Amino acid sequence: MKIYTKAGDEGKTSLIGGTRVPKSHIRIESYGTVDELNSFVGLVSDMCGNAEIRKVLNEVQDRLFTVGSHLACDPDKESAIQIPDLTEIDITNLEKEIDTMNAVLEPMRSFILPVGHSAISMTHVARCVCRRAERWCVNLQEENLFVEPIVIKYLNRLSDYLFVLARYIGHLNGVADMPWKARV
Repeated sequence: MKIYTKAGDEGKTSLIGGTRVPKSHIRIESYGTVDELNSFVGLVSDMCGNAEIRKVLNEVQDRLFTVGSHLACDPDKESAIQIPDLTEIDITNLEKEIDTMNAVLEPMRSFILPVGHSAISMTHVARCVCRRAERWCVNLQEENLFVEPIVIKYLNRLSDYLFVLARYIGHLNGVADMPWKARV
């Protein structure tokens, strides 16, 4: 199988279901940003140096492929392929991870800067990309283009998880949060 098809040379691509849309279409932006997020999550996994975190992040990457598949479908056409489900259990699992990490972290007393260790900073980059993916999905919804509500909920919770994970990676590496001190 060739990796190039030349079908996109005119600036269009196909959704699952066959509908051709411009590569600048909001639906393409949404799942393209999820794909970007998945790559950053992989980088965090490679950088974190912790097997338990890697296991969770591998699950997150799997769910992000599910999210991307849902977003890549033409909601007006029946898909010939089986798209995996995203469930409330996926969200509950993130919440459990957040609670477990938060139990060992010092309470936050100020905004913190995304610095201190390359894995911390990269996790914050992933968090920011996650928020952008969430905004694109909300934009789909606002434009009356179908997006499953659980997709938005999952991305919202994932960004929370990534924020706490960045702090937890700092904790594991003996790096304290760097508080933001506003100029006066």
